Amino acid sequence: MKKATLLLLSSTVFALSAHAAPKTSTATGAVEGVAEASGVTAYKGIPYAAAPVGKLRWKAPQPAAKWKGTRKADHFGARCMQLPLFSDMVFRSDGVSEDCLFLNVWTPAKSAKEKLPVLVYFYGGGFAAGDGSEPRYDGESMAAKGVVTLTVNYRLNVFGFLAHPELSKESPHHASGNYGLMDQAAALLWVKKNIAAFGGDPKRVTIAGESAGSFSVSAQMINPQSKGLFAGAIGESGSLLGLMAPAPLAAAEQTGAGFAQSIGAPTLAQLRALPADQLLDSLKKPGPWFSAVQDGYVIPRSPVAMYAAGEQAKVPLLAGWNSYEGHYKQILGEAEPTSENFAAALQKLYGDQAAAAQQAYSGDVKQAATELASDRFIAYGTWKWIDSHARTSGKPTYRYYYTHPRPGQEGAGHSVEIEYALGNLAGNKVYAWSAEDYALSAQMQTYFANFIKTGNPNGAGLPEWPQASAGVGARLMQLDVVSKTITAGDDAHYQFQESQAKR
Repeated sequence: MKKATLLLLSSTVFALSAHAAPKTSTATGAVEGVAEASGVTAYKGIPYAAAPVGKLRWKAPQPAAKWKGTRKADHFGARCMQLPLFSDMVFRSDGVSEDCLFLNVWTPAKSAKEKLPVLVYFYGGGFAAGDGSEPRYDGESMAAKGVVTLTVNYRLNVFGFLAHPELSKESPHHASGNYGLMDQAAALLWVKKNIAAFGGDPKRVTIAGESAGSFSVSAQMINPQSKGLFAGAIGESGSLLGLMAPAPLAAAEQTGAGFAQSIGAPTLAQLRALPADQLLDSLKKPGPWFSAVQDGYVIPRSPVAMYAAGEQAKVPLLAGWNSYEGHYKQILGEAEPTSENFAAALQKLYGDQAAAAQQAYSGDVKQAATELASDRFIAYGTWKWIDSHARTSGKPTYRYYYTHPRPGQEGAGHSVEIEYALGNLAGNKVYAWSAEDYALSAQMQTYFANFIKTGNPNGAGLPEWPQASAGVGARLMQLDVVSKTITAGDDAHYQFQESQAKR
C-alpha cells in the first residue's frame, strides 16, 4: 500500500509536504490550518457547538453541524455579542455575532501519535467582553513549548448569563443563567473527542484563565458537566469563592425578569424575538451586570461550601494574583493617603469592625489601601480558592504573587501578567519591553508549561516553587525580575476578610 494511502487512512491527515496546507479531521469534518514560521500549525475558527441563535438563544449548547469537504480554519470566527467596554482589548476576530461558538487550536505536533499536553484558555472580561482572538492569549508561543493550546469563545453578558423564570421552567434541570459556563464545558467535551487529531492527549488537559477566565476555572472545577474532562487547573486573579459570589437562582431570575420588563420584552418569546443588536444595545443603559448564577445545576450549590466539602475536581492547581489588582483611590477616593483619612474610610466601610480592619491592614497607608482594594476586588477570592483547595483536594497546590509592573507603570495591575505567562510580549506594541521583561516572561512561561506537562511548575534552572499549604504561613512564589520563594505576609488580611464573610 502506498505511503499516501496509509496517511489518508490514519485518523489524522497532516501535510504531505512542507508546501501543502496542513489538514486534520474532527468529528464534524475536515479542517485546513495554517503552518506558521515557528513550525506551529494554527487552526482558527472551528465551531465546537451550533450557533446559539433563534430558538437556541439561552439554551445549552447543541452539537455543531457536520460539514462536507474541508473547512478552511485560517481565520478567527466572530466574537460573541459584547459592547466595547475595556480599552486594553484588541481583537483579530471576524466581527461580532451571536453565532460565535468557535475555538482555536495551535499545535506543534507533526502526527496524531504525539499525545502532547493540552492547554485550554478562557479569556477574561467580567463575563461581559473578551475573545479568543486577542493577541495576549495567542497560542503559538505556548505551542512552541510543546503544548497544544486552545482559546475558546463563550457567550457573554445577557446572552450568556440571563436567568429568567421561563428559562428555568423550560429547562430539564429547572435552572437558567450559566450558558457561558455550559459553552466552556461543551468545548472541553469537544477537546476530549477531537484533540487527539491535533496531536494532543485528552487525558492531559489543563484549563486556565485570567479574571473572568479564572472565575470560570473555579466554576468548571465544580461543574458536573466538566467532570473528568481536565487534569490540571491554572487561575490568574479571581474565583467564585470571593466577595462576588454567584447569586442564588431565585434572585437571578428576579433580576432577569426585571431586566426583561425594563426593555419591553417581558416574555421569553419576546426576548428570543429581539434582534441580537437590539438586545445588546439595551445593555448600554444602567442595569444589571450578568454573571455566574448558583443555579443548582452548573453550579450545584455555594462554591465555598462545595470546596470546603472537597467536592471540586481533584487536580493540581496553580493560582495567584497581582500586587496592584486594585488602587488605593478605590478606598480613599480623592483624599490624601494619610492615617486619618484611611481610618475614616475604614470606618465608613466597616463600622464597628474598622479597628480590626486597621490592625489587619497596617503599615504604609498607600500600600495598605492598595492591598485592601485588591482584596475587596479579587485577591481575597483567589486566596480563598487556593486555601480551600489546599485543604480538601489532596492534590498539589501552587500559589504565586506577581509583582512586576509593565514598563512605565506604577504597579502590577490587573491582567498585566497575561502576556508574560503566555509568552506574548511581542504581540503588545504599546510598551517598550526590556530584556528584563523578556527574561521574566521566559521564566514564567516555563513554569506554566512545566505545570501543564507534569502538574508541577518546577524544572531545571528555575527557582524552587514550593507547594502551598492551607492556613497561615503558606509558601509561595513571588514572580518578578528576580523571582523567589517567600512566606505569606498577608495572613492578617485574609483572617479579617474571613471574619467579614461570616458576619
